[in-house]
Amino acid sequence: MALTLSKKAMAVKPSSTLAITAKAKEMKANGIDVVGFGAGEPDFNTPENICNAAINALNEGYTKYTPAAGSLELRKAICDKFKKFNNLNYEADQIVVSNGGKHSLTNIFTAILNPGDEVIIPTPYWLSYPEIVKLADGVPVFVRADKSQNYKITAKQLEEACTDKTKALILNSPNNPSGMVYSKEELEAIAEVAVKKDFYVVSDEMYEHLVYGDEKHISIGSLNDEIYKRTITCSGVSKGYSMTGWRIGYTGSSKEIAKLMSSVQSHQTSNPNSIAQKAAYEALVGPQDSVYAMKSEFEKRRNYMTERIAAMKHISAVSPQGAFYMFVDISLALSKTYKGQKIENVNNFSKILLEDYKVAVIACDDFGFDDHIRLSYAISLEQIKKGLDRIEEFLENLQ
Repeated sequence: MALTLSKKAMAVKPSSTLAITAKAKEMKANGIDVVGFGAGEPDFNTPENICNAAINALNEGYTKYTPAAGSLELRKAICDKFKKFNNLNYEADQIVVSNGGKHSLTNIFTAILNPGDEVIIPTPYWLSYPEIVKLADGVPVFVRADKSQNYKITAKQLEEACTDKTKALILNSPNNPSGMVYSKEELEAIAEVAVKKDFYVVSDEMYEHLVYGDEKHISIGSLNDEIYKRTITCSGVSKGYSMTGWRIGYTGSSKEIAKLMSSVQSHQTSNPNSIAQKAAYEALVGPQDSVYAMKSEFEKRRNYMTERIAAMKHISAVSPQGAFYMFVDISLALSKTYKGQKIENVNNFSKILLEDYKVAVIACDDFGFDDHIRLSYAISLEQIKKGLDRIEEFLENLQ
């Protein structure tokens, strides 16, 4: 008997970022000196006070179920953080703690989407967004933000993309992969469209602690009551506290949506890891020195990469305002040849870099830009220098 498997599951694209990172790690394990620019996580250890909180939780037997939406202690701490850092007022029953940011997004779209509902996704986008939307029976609608507009969509573009099926917009600021940050004025214009057209804004603010220079992180839900009602704010401890493996994400939303998400989660995973919740609580209420230290180091690396790439042939980049990624335009390089062969596409470019120069980069066709690569600066400055030297050598050899 030939049983058919889920068409929905078979249509899911594997994560290319995880694939290239795994390939680079495999090569390193085999003794090959690879520089991996694929990292989507800080290269710092989780701060000691946070680790100690987890150890204490174990020693105290905090190893049982918690409420499905997370412990009341942690949800109250998240409310305090939202108020102080994001200027957002949420109560504990508006918070849902999940098994990482991806799980939070999965809960959100499971709670708000019906088959055929459209979700506007600005391009470039984090490659998981369209897959998560499709798994929740939604339809991704892509709106391209070009380099000339610093990879940020305008309110006019957003309004033109709206239809009677538009249910939500995904707004990611600071953005992965571009590192761009939406200003208050840009957010106000987007909020005006969301209120006018009456759709939800899923505001992914996972990189909120990593904003550089004079830029400020602003939560769109903090602008006024009308956009607050329509905003689902999504964040977590992964990036700002170097806790990627702990898998704690959280959302703030209306009580109605939070109740639905909690209900869904109660059947799919139950509560997030109890020990990780204790660690996340310490991250939010404990000393913040480590956050500032990591941010300062990331900013140094960003400045170095910006200067180096600006001096290279055939590629260019807009200096990122946040996160820890450099979004590099390689369109000029794609018109060149290497060893007599035309570089056909971004994947070919990346393959040559990995095989001939032992540098792993992320090809961004899965991020909606087939002429860009993403370089993470969540690796040491020493590795960044070595990797950029190799990329520069490759570019010098293009004809």
